[in-house]
Amino acid sequence: MHDQKKVQDPVAEESALTPTYAAREMTTTIPKHRIPEQSTAPQTIYNVIHDELIMDGNSRQNLATFVTTWMEPEAAQLMSDCFDKNMIDKDEYPQTAEIESRCVSMLADLWNSPDHETATGTSTIGSSEAAMLGGMAMKWNWREKMKRAGKETSKPNIVMGANTQICWHKFCKYWDVEAREVPCEGNRFTLNAEEALQLVDENTIGVIVIMGSTFDGSYEPVKDVALGLDRYQEQTGIDIPIHVDGASGGFVAPFIQPELEWDFRIPRVVSINASGHKYGLVYPGVGWVLWRDKVHLPEDLVFHVSYLGGDMVDFSINFSRPGNQVVAQYYNFLRLGVDGYRRIHQACQDVALYLSGEIAKLGPFELITNGSDIPVFCWKLKEEVAETGNFSLFDMADKLRERGWLVPAYPMPANCQELIVQRIVVKEGFSRDMADMLLKDMHRALKWFQKQPHYVAKKEGSHFSH
Repeated sequence: MHDQKKVQDPVAEESALTPTYAAREMTTTIPKHRIPEQSTAPQTIYNVIHDELIMDGNSRQNLATFVTTWMEPEAAQLMSDCFDKNMIDKDEYPQTAEIESRCVSMLADLWNSPDHETATGTSTIGSSEAAMLGGMAMKWNWREKMKRAGKETSKPNIVMGANTQICWHKFCKYWDVEAREVPCEGNRFTLNAEEALQLVDENTIGVIVIMGSTFDGSYEPVKDVALGLDRYQEQTGIDIPIHVDGASGGFVAPFIQPELEWDFRIPRVVSINASGHKYGLVYPGVGWVLWRDKVHLPEDLVFHVSYLGGDMVDFSINFSRPGNQVVAQYYNFLRLGVDGYRRIHQACQDVALYLSGEIAKLGPFELITNGSDIPVFCWKLKEEVAETGNFSLFDMADKLRERGWLVPAYPMPANCQELIVQRIVVKEGFSRDMADMLLKDMHRALKWFQKQPHYVAKKEGSHFSH
C-alpha cells in the first residue's frame, strides 16, 4: 500500500524523499515532515532509512566521541534479546534487576568501596543523569546540615573547574546552585587544589573533581584536593565532600593506573559517577553512580513505587529506561574480567602515545597532552604557525573530514578561549594501522595547505563532540 497524495508544489517536492526502490513497489514519494497516510512494506522502509543513514559516516572514524562504537556480536545479541525490558520494572524483570545490583557491587569493589557487597548505587541514562544524582545528594545533605545549624539554605554553591562537562552546568541551572569555576591559567587547563580552596565556604555543597577532562584527557588531582579540604576543615570546622566525575577515567584508572588514589580510598570522596558507554565499553548510553555509604544518599531522594507490582525502590531521575544496556555492561564484566579491561585500555593508551608522538613530529603542532592519563590527547598549532601560517586547526579538521575522519577543533575553556586545539579519543577498535592511515591523511592535508599559499585560515568551526 502506498501514499496516494501527489506532490505538486516544487518546495513540497524538495521536502520529500524519492526512494531508490520506487521501481519495485512505490510510485510516489515518501513525505519527510508528516506521517504518511498509508503503510509501506517493512523492507522498503528499512532500505530507505538504511541508505539515508549512510550519510552519518563511519562511527569507527569518529575520533571526537568518547562513546563506544564497537561491541562483540554476542553482546549485541544480548542487547537485542533485552530491547523490550524496562529497567524500572524490577518486579516484572527481577533477574535484570539482580544483574544491575551485581554490577553496582562490582563497581564498588573496583572503586575500593568500604563495603562493596552492600553498596548504594544505580544505573542511569548516561553519566549526565549519574552526575545530577551525585550533585542532588550533596545539595540535600548540605541543606539538612545547614538547617540543623539554624543557618540560611538559599545560596548553595559548587566548586569545579571551567573544564567540566556541560552536564554540571545543567545541574547548577536546574537545581539553582551557584557554579564557582576554577579558571584556566597559563598551561593549566584543569582544577587544582590551591585554586579550588579559594572558592569554598560554608555554602559549598561539594567540589567536583574530574578523572579525565573532556578538553584534554587529563586527570585532576583528587587526592591533593582532598588533603586541601582536610586542612580547610581543621581550620574552619567546615566539612566539604568531593564528588568524582569519573565519566571516562572511572573505567580506565583502575585497570592501567591501579596505584593512583582517586576513589573511595580517599575518605572525602562521597560519590562517583562513570559512563559505562565510554571506557566501560558498552554501546550508548548507560551510566553509573555510587555512594560511599547509604548516609550520603538522602532518604528524601529515595522513592518507593508500588503500582508496577511489589515495592520497588527508585532513586533515578529517569523512570522508564532500557535494561539491555545494563545486561551489556554485565556481559563485559564477566567476559573481559580485570585482565581483559587492562589489556584493552593499555592497547588504547599505547596507540594514543604512538599517535601523539607522531603528530608532534609532523612539524606545525605542539602537544598539550599525550594520552598518558586516559587515551585522549590534544594539540595546538605552534605559535609561529598560528601567526604566519595559512591554515588553522579548523581547516585541518575540515580536510580530515573529507577523508571520513572526525577530529574536532575547538577553543579551550574560559580564560583560555583564544587557544584552539584538536583532540583525539582512542577507543577499542582504533588500531595502530588506523592510526597510520590517519597520519597519512594528515600529511596529505599539510601538503595541500603548502600548495595553497593564498588560502585564508578559518577562525572558527563547528562545536566538538563529547
